Amino acid sequence: METWTIQKLLNWITAYFTEKGVDAARLKAEMLLSSVLSLKRIELYTRFDKPVEKSQLDQLHALTKRAAQSEPVAYLIGKTEFYSMQLDISPDCLIPRPETELLVERAIEFLRSRTAQSREMQDTLQQGRISETAGDNVQLVCDLCTGSGCIAAAIAANFANAKIIATDISDPALKIAAANIKKHNLEKRITLLHGDLFDPIIQQLDTAQFDLVVSNPPYVSASEFAALDKNVKDYEPRIALFAGDDGLDIYRRIIEKIDLFLKPDGAMMLEIGYAQGHALTQLIEQTGVFTDIKIEKDINNNDRILTAAKTPT
Repeated sequence: METWTIQKLLNWITAYFTEKGVDAARLKAEMLLSSVLSLKRIELYTRFDKPVEKSQLDQLHALTKRAAQSEPVAYLIGKTEFYSMQLDISPDCLIPRPETELLVERAIEFLRSRTAQSREMQDTLQQGRISETAGDNVQLVCDLCTGSGCIAAAIAANFANAKIIATDISDPALKIAAANIKKHNLEKRITLLHGDLFDPIIQQLDTAQFDLVVSNPPYVSASEFAALDKNVKDYEPRIALFAGDDGLDIYRRIIEKIDLFLKPDGAMMLEIGYAQGHALTQLIEQTGVFTDIKIEKDINNNDRILTAAKTPT
């Protein structure tokens, strides 16, 4: 009987995925192998010559066949990586994309800058002997359409002063988010609420206005949805993707109520579709609530992150 080592399997699965047109073939081969063998990806390369047992070969064969037929590897193994964090994942929620890490990065930068400004103010107040009016530097964040909780978890894990309320209309998705929050010991920093956008926050009446509202909402238009790759359209939840004929339905509803939930000097940050920057800028300008609206492109030169600073009153 032929002996299959980790190196031989990794090379074979990578070649098979490439032949079948699976994107990121090497990465996905590594993900499958590390999951089945209960090894970290780096350990695959330090144990290249390790033989793989028959039961594990059988499991790999079944998973490799499903992945080659477009089933997402993250769903097959029940986990993924996002912003250097391992997260649970299931077909009840969208698979976090690398592009969304840019939204997290900008959110953390914004919160850190506000903390620095608050400290400067606190120093000034102390010099004036009125330090009792200074705040505790806690930044309140709202994450709409949280899904797996990837954005909320990444912000909380990398910014200690964040207190986050995360909402989602999907109860099954929130169960995944709860598991991820527990896995990273963030239960005291993140509160999950079940409901549509801001609605559960109104019902709870448990927070002041937010320093920052972030969201990666559904933003796929009707024409884009029809053209999605099979591994997205057939497996990822439609409710997390589709947003009406022009893909702007959820944005309109967020923008309609955002003024009620943001502090006077707060900000809104949204992940957006590849060509939605101009249309969303116009929608936001019409509110008269925001100034300094910026569109940032991703590494593929597509519109990706919209940042809008609320006009101080």
